[in-house]
Amino acid sequence: MDAALYPRMAAVEDTHWWFSGRRAICERMLDRVALPPDAVILELGCGSGGNFPMLARRGRLYAMDADESALDFAASRRLARLARGSLPREFPFAARRFDLVVMTDVLEHLDDERGSLCAVRASLKPGGWLLMTVPALSWLWSEHDATHHHHRRYRAIDLRRLLGDCGFAIDYLSYYNFLLFPAIAAVRLFQRLRAAASNANGRHDLAMPPRLMNAVLLRLLSCERFVLGPFRLPIGVSLIAVAHVLRGGQLAR
Repeated sequence: MDAALYPRMAAVEDTHWWFSGRRAICERMLDRVALPPDAVILELGCGSGGNFPMLARRGRLYAMDADESALDFAASRRLARLARGSLPREFPFAARRFDLVVMTDVLEHLDDERGSLCAVRASLKPGGWLLMTVPALSWLWSEHDATHHHHRRYRAIDLRRLLGDCGFAIDYLSYYNFLLFPAIAAVRLFQRLRAAASNANGRHDLAMPPRLMNAVLLRLLSCERFVLGPFRLPIGVSLIAVAHVLRGGQLAR
């Protein structure tokens, strides 16, 4: 992501409907994961640290990001041990093993997605957990993806295969942001057509909407947490996956 966007992210991510709704969904998923009371947790691509309060309640928190300016914002929260790094090779916590690794909209930024997930698997204890989200469906590609330095968007079948190839056993995988999908898809497709006509670029989705609109959007996104887990949604703007490392050195098949 452009370093210039981190101040904007830090200013809005505690209250913006997208970040808040995603946290609500992730927290619901984590409620289904059996973590030890002294869990050691790592957030990769932590950005400005918006997930820290949610994760720090569940154990000792470590966090990594490739951008120094993001780490400066994250450090102000005083909730995690921080280090600069980048998967798969620049991994400052390689000597430590974790009970949970969290990657919210990170994998799409990485050049080597397979090598990065294999490095994540190696960082987890036997029985350790991975919670991750990624943007879905390549035809939703927009200026937002380009501005945030995304390399790809995912289909469920592709993410399932990738996780399995890297040795993860998948406990749950689903699309989400289903209720807002028609509106977001229409906006993204319109933006693509307008960009093609005008050569516009540099747009992003980090503007804070009006309070009432933000509250409505947050309610629509976060209410999906009551469906996700027991059920899977057939389509959505994003994907969420919960996976674990098998005990005894076995590989998932």
